[in-house]
Amino acid sequence: MRIAVLDDYQQVGRGLADWASLGPDVQVDFLAQPLGAVEAAAAALAGYDAICLIRERQPVPAALIQQLPQLKLIVVTGAQNRTLDLDAARAAGIRVCHTRGGESLHATTELAWALILAALRHLPLEDRRMRQGLWQGTVGRTLHGRTLGLLGLGRLGGRMAEVAKVFGLDVIAWSANLTDERCAEVGARRVEREALFRQADIVSLHLVLSERTRGIVGAEELALMRPDAILINTSRGPLVDEAALVQALREKRIGAAGLDVYDIEPLPAEHPLRGLDNAVLSPHLGYVTQGTYDMFFTDMVEDIAAWRQGAPIRILA
Repeated sequence: MRIAVLDDYQQVGRGLADWASLGPDVQVDFLAQPLGAVEAAAAALAGYDAICLIRERQPVPAALIQQLPQLKLIVVTGAQNRTLDLDAARAAGIRVCHTRGGESLHATTELAWALILAALRHLPLEDRRMRQGLWQGTVGRTLHGRTLGLLGLGRLGGRMAEVAKVFGLDVIAWSANLTDERCAEVGARRVEREALFRQADIVSLHLVLSERTRGIVGAEELALMRPDAILINTSRGPLVDEAALVQALREKRIGAAGLDVYDIEPLPAEHPLRGLDNAVLSPHLGYVTQGTYDMFFTDMVEDIAAWRQGAPIRILA
């Protein structure tokens, strides 16, 4: 049996689970580089009986599934994967299993706060200056007494609101179906969408990507923001019109952006965001923690072993 673990960027998967326990007849390959579009991915994965996906790094649409006749099992990390065509997998007779979700609630919100603080205090720029032998070159700002605007007040947005109170921030929030009752639970105030962009010193996105939310932050919304306001996105890149954001940052119409997610991932080497000092960038690290990875890879082995024994667990399809 041949198994491919895809997009193991840090090349840590082999050491985080007991892959040898699957037996001597199992070959496991760990692929560190993105496979690209359908044709390239199909060529790379031909001959594998099972593939393991780390979140949504490698899309698996119907067009790819149809070119992998030997594939019998897909293991996905977490209980949801919006880039895997489950109906196509079912139609092809492929079993799909999932892992537990890891530490994403705390991991992603903690990273959002890291991006906020880094943007407010210009930490990436000052770090570079220190390494060049320079000293202070910027003037930062504090959080206390400012306003945090949350687009989305679900599990992650709610956790952001709780932490905001510790920093002494006023919290306002908006989403399409947000209620005053939900806001009261976490100490936020519900406002209209336009008011959120006008009033917030920091706007942080915590929405699910859908056709309704795609591009929900565009040129019009960015134009409403204060010239020193900060935009934070740790959810999904396409929630924001990336071209409009680049333009707003270049023209300094907003203060800064802290981004962990992008339209294309990995972010292309020559992408204009990489050249902007008022963009704090991290490479989709929101869920990437030791605890989450330990859980992901251990569960992958458990899922494969259970499936081989004819008693699959954590079934999605």
